[in-house]
Amino acid sequence: QVQLVESGGGSVQTGDSLRLSCTASGSIPTSTFMAWFRQAPGKEREAVAGLYTRDNSPYYDNSVKGRFTVSQDYAKKTLYLQMNDLKPDDTAMYYCAARRTFGIDWYLPARYNYWGQGTQVTVSS
Repeated sequence: QVQLVESGGGSVQTGDSLRLSCTASGSIPTSTFMAWFRQAPGKEREAVAGLYTRDNSPYYDNSVKGRFTVSQDYAKKTLYLQMNDLKPDDTAMYYCAARRTFGIDWYLPARYNYWGQGTQVTVSS
């Protein structure tokens, strides 16, 4: 079993930055795929960014390319999401997720085996 705990959310203004962290514990495979999703009220959960932990290959949704950076500290079993130039449309609950295998369908929530409880990000104009 794998447990994921997010932190780092908060309330900021347009143009500000935040860094989210997701710390994993439990039986974590040597290589796995981890991702950040977000869900705004009344909307479906959507993929933001992902990372193949074995080779640090990043994946991004087009809406955040150039503004968000996903990275990891493998020794600390922590996934990060650096979010720059935040916009009101980025307001959502952000979730960390992990799956046992990598696939090109990384953006599908149903493919993930483990989820964190979420951390709220609110961006005001």
